[in-house]
Amino acid sequence: MVLGTSPALASVHVYHERPGQTTLRSQQSFRDRNDHSWQAILFKRYRPDGLDGLYLRLVGFPGVVTVDPQQPLTITTGTALRWQAKPKLDPPTPALPSNTNQYDMTDVMADLEKAIPLTLQVPLQGTGPRQKASEIVVPPYAVQEWRELATQTVDGVNF
Repeated sequence: MVLGTSPALASVHVYHERPGQTTLRSQQSFRDRNDHSWQAILFKRYRPDGLDGLYLRLVGFPGVVTVDPQQPLTITTGTALRWQAKPKLDPPTPALPSNTNQYDMTDVMADLEKAIPLTLQVPLQGTGPRQKASEIVVPPYAVQEWRELATQTVDGVNF
């Protein structure tokens, strides 16, 4: 008997955080190439006047990683596609802990045409070659969920 499981998809969730503010969110758990655990939360938040942004928040284990908050996230595919997502906080977030950073994913998700594996190179603070970046491979099923979130509408309006 062969036991096989397909990855469980964490569905896209809609949150009405306060009157006039709604957030669509996908949360996934991944391990980097050093076997450290990460949470990846892709979300878009909007208000009645429009989209606040499309963001990827990466959360490493506290005390294990310190993310460089000033450096961009490098995103690559197995082909020649490569993006730089700049660090950017959404308006309601004044600051994040040192094991966390957030990136503007608007351009990346607009360019991403297929659910292909992505490699995220998370810039870290510290010294030594292992401390320069943490590499996280995002599998196609998670990329597909991110693509769905990026195009999803709320109340018939696509932001």
